Amino acid sequence: MMLKKINIQNKRAKFEYNLLDKYVAGIVLTGSEIKSIRGSKASISNSFCEFNNENELFIINMSIEEYNHGSNYNHKPKQSRKLLLNKNELKKLFKEVNNSGLTIIPLKLFINENGYAKIQICLAKGKKLYDKREAIKERDNKRNIDRIKKTFNK
Repeated sequence: MMLKKINIQNKRAKFEYNLLDKYVAGIVLTGSEIKSIRGSKASISNSFCEFNNENELFIINMSIEEYNHGSNYNHKPKQSRKLLLNKNELKKLFKEVNNSGLTIIPLKLFINENGYAKIQICLAKGKKLYDKREAIKERDNKRNIDRIKKTFNK
């Protein structure tokens, strides 16, 4: 049985943030949530992670559409979901977020080979407006250089 590869990405993350450390975390989900994710009905583009009072990490604003075959036990699409990391990783992330003002953002949501939903999160520093302009300029320059190279190779 060949499973469809699920890979939901946050495309704006590289543009909005400077990415530092990456981690892979498990997510606590209900049955209807995992079925919606397997149907690629999820979005992490506007989501972020934060700690609660018990130092547990939660993903906020992640959207998982309601499962269309779900009954009245269906989940809420925008509820916060707990992320599972080991204790040392959680301590390190908590320290970094509190001391240096970094944020934790999700990069991609995927299903691993064992069938579990995992999320790749990243410790990130927000870019300023001039950094974003610089990124756009670099991208345009690279595109122009590639176009020129292509015409020379013909």
